[in-house]
Amino acid sequence: GNNFEDYLRILQRVPANGTAAYMRVSSSVNSSKLSLVEKGICEAVQCKSQELVIREQGLYLIFSHLNFHFPNCSKSPIDLKIELLVNDTVDRQTLSTLCASETCQDKTFKTLLQLHLTHLNVQDRVSVTLNHPEFLNDVSLPNENVLGVLRYSDGM
Repeated sequence: GNNFEDYLRILQRVPANGTAAYMRVSSSVNSSKLSLVEKGICEAVQCKSQELVIREQGLYLIFSHLNFHFPNCSKSPIDLKIELLVNDTVDRQTLSTLCASETCQDKTFKTLLQLHLTHLNVQDRVSVTLNHPEFLNDVSLPNENVLGVLRYSDGM
């Protein structure tokens, strides 16, 4: 449970008049902003190369689910920062310190989920950035790195 395909099936059941996006992301070359990959759903949202563009104003749940792999864990801590951006401005951020010496192993995996409930307007752009995109696990769990939005309708 709780993997890309499970969430995709749930979001595909959103009524046709609903607004939702659930797109796989991967690290970009020479950029901290993650790129959208052509896999997922994009209903009543414009899915550009690095951004979800809102077409209908309302209350949205923005979420990112990202997996990280530290193949050669150092003995010094690594501060991993995830930022959810709206119009290139940080709207929500998470900071997690990983690979501290007392928890360090040869290989370390970490999953971080970020949720943000906010009002978005037409043409608002949603994206996600990492301060260390090189640690995003694009190899063993490529489909489990996602950025999404779900609009709450007036009937909810």
